[in-house]
Amino acid sequence: MIDIKLIRENPELVKANIKKKFQEDKLYLVDEIRKKDIDWRNQKQRIDKLRHDRNSISQEISKAKKEGKNPAALMKTAKLIPAKIEEIEKKADKIMEAINEKLMKIPNILHKSVPIGKDSSQNVEIKKIGTPKKFDFPLKNHVELAEALDIADFDTSAKTSGNGFYYLKGDLALLNQALVSFAREFMISKGYEYIEPPLMIRENILTGVYSTEEINAMSYKISDEDLYLIATSEHPLIGMFINKTLRKEDLPKKITGYSMCFRKEIGSHGINEKGLFRTHQFNKQEMVVICRPEDSYKLYDEMLEICIEVYKQLGIPTRVLESCSGDLADLKAKGADLEYWSPLEQSYKEIGSITNMEEAQARRLNIKFIDEKNERKFAHTLNNTVIATSRALVAILENNQQKDGSIKIPEVLQKYISGKKVIEKN
Repeated sequence: MIDIKLIRENPELVKANIKKKFQEDKLYLVDEIRKKDIDWRNQKQRIDKLRHDRNSISQEISKAKKEGKNPAALMKTAKLIPAKIEEIEKKADKIMEAINEKLMKIPNILHKSVPIGKDSSQNVEIKKIGTPKKFDFPLKNHVELAEALDIADFDTSAKTSGNGFYYLKGDLALLNQALVSFAREFMISKGYEYIEPPLMIRENILTGVYSTEEINAMSYKISDEDLYLIATSEHPLIGMFINKTLRKEDLPKKITGYSMCFRKEIGSHGINEKGLFRTHQFNKQEMVVICRPEDSYKLYDEMLEICIEVYKQLGIPTRVLESCSGDLADLKAKGADLEYWSPLEQSYKEIGSITNMEEAQARRLNIKFIDEKNERKFAHTLNNTVIATSRALVAILENNQQKDGSIKIPEVLQKYISGKKVIEKN
């Protein structure tokens, strides 16, 4: 959510930003907010005047009493003022509620470095990391490999739970846990505090990170309770700081969390294929940073390099794809995807994403810090995928397959799986 001062002082900047997002249908919101803001400020002025009048009358009553005069008429007038103030405050609150509802729909101001483009087809490749392997035998996809090795069962899970679920078995289940352990230790070594969050959160946290439309499309609601299953540990991690003011010496706050995640995946993607790439349930290690505004883009670069290093150690070729203006979600000021090389498709596929929301998310969740002048200011918030293990498993299976159908285990993971180097059929 952007600062309403931007709309008061520079509405054309906000409109230009909306156009960069190719969301011209939202331009009218700027003018509507301006009108309501004028109305709200008028109501506040009425309230201030009434309070001033109340103070003046109180002084007159006190003076009348001292002079032995009858203050009854003044007291009668004074008693009417609180009700008037309450009535106008309710009206002002409703106006501000309407303003905030519209502000939530205005996209965040893009960072100047964001490339302008209408959709994901116009995202910009920043760099490639690692060289794709060459294979001299027909390749299999991860489903074929896993089923041939009897280390996953997608047919039974479809019967017990539906599409988008899976059973991991034997060495693949152990490899999944090896990825979790590796990611946890790696992030701790980078100075991040490790946290295991709750797997359910309340709606007021979700509305701080998603629109109502996104919540309905992605999140599983717990019936008859104000609770949702989490779609990523990022949400409960940032939710820890709702309505909190941090000391400047406590920033940057660097935390990392592991959790199971649950997503409905309704919309353009859906769950229309067998396997691990897009599922309703998955394991994920996330990193979240809360910082001072002047530090956020330095930390953005550091967080991106951490994610790149994770896949370097796993030996998976990747690339960084900068998100263009039209592909960024409205809360994002800047973002990029990390993609892994798919040897079957001869293309890169998303494996994680980094986001800098600057102060937009902190405004929604009321996360502040105290600066050198002892003033309270909104912090900047960032998040980045360390590893989503299901997609990492796809990348490992397909990039590390051998001619006999076995899978080489990345060296960095072998210590977490009893020193085993290869997954073979039992």
